Amino acid sequence: MSDAQVGLITATPLIMIFAGALRAMGVLSTTATVAAIALSAAIAGVLFLTQ
Repeated sequence: MSDAQVGLITATPLIMIFAGALRAMGVLSTTATVAAIALSAAIAGVLFLTQ
């Protein structure tokens, strides 16, 4: 596994947790939270597979 893939595995869950925390604080709407989590997973998946 390359360094880039390890970084993706590390950073993507943190982004998702941060989006959830922002939702819990009332900063993000549910739609924005779902979009942020789904898009970050999709981007990470594409980047992971192309590295």
